[in-house]
Amino acid sequence: MSAELLAPFTGEPHAAAILLDIDGTLAPIVDHASDANVPESTRQLLIAISRAYKLVACVTGRRASEARAMVSIGTITYLGAHGAEQLRPGWTEAVLDPAVAEWARRIREFGRAHDTDAARRLRVRIEDKGAIVAFHWRGAPDDQKAHAAVAEIAQQAERDGLKPHWGRKVLEIRPPVTIDKGLGVRRLLEEFGDGVRSALYAGDDTTDLDAFRALDRMRQDGALERVLRVGVASDEAPSEITDEADLVVDGPTGVRELLRLLAAGE
Repeated sequence: MSAELLAPFTGEPHAAAILLDIDGTLAPIVDHASDANVPESTRQLLIAISRAYKLVACVTGRRASEARAMVSIGTITYLGAHGAEQLRPGWTEAVLDPAVAEWARRIREFGRAHDTDAARRLRVRIEDKGAIVAFHWRGAPDDQKAHAAVAEIAQQAERDGLKPHWGRKVLEIRPPVTIDKGLGVRRLLEEFGDGVRSALYAGDDTTDLDAFRALDRMRQDGALERVLRVGVASDEAPSEITDEADLVVDGPTGVRELLRLLAAGE
């Protein structure tokens, strides 16, 4: 891990943003999303970084309130629902993008309608993300049958005018409006204006590519002076993550070492 790559951040932490995915990045991937946790050693490093850097935020597909409860740090920002929700330090409730909020009821109804006994027998699990509903099949006894059942749900979502989005062993049903981590990150950074000159983003999945690309565009537009895109490698990580990254680390353990260097100012 090159000190030269980190120097713009460690040298000027008061002008740097540290933006981090949670699942697969801060927390190891597990079969059940509800079982995921951020190791205490990682959490302590995040606390140290939050005291030194201008902006620290977790950017996740989970609800922002769920992410805050999981990370258990109240002094950082959380972007939930892939950037559609924002929960800032001191806020008691997350603020949802109004364009997304209009679809939340229909998304919940769709989720309830497809949370069937047949799906449960295949170990397809539903996760309510507020404006998004997710169908997980990681750990299903028959992966092929579970995937086929979820694919039928995706087809029905399209017929209903909703937007299916595939991830690693998960299907998300989203509103038919643009939701991505890139938009969420850009909005957040624009609120800080010239106060943030450098931004680092670490992620491990296809949804994190939107954040990579948004930061690159901000650098090209002159809104940011320096950008560092950190790809978190794993057996399941899409090749685009490592292809587009400026720096590749090995799983949440590698992310923890990155955080240690940032906290130490190395």
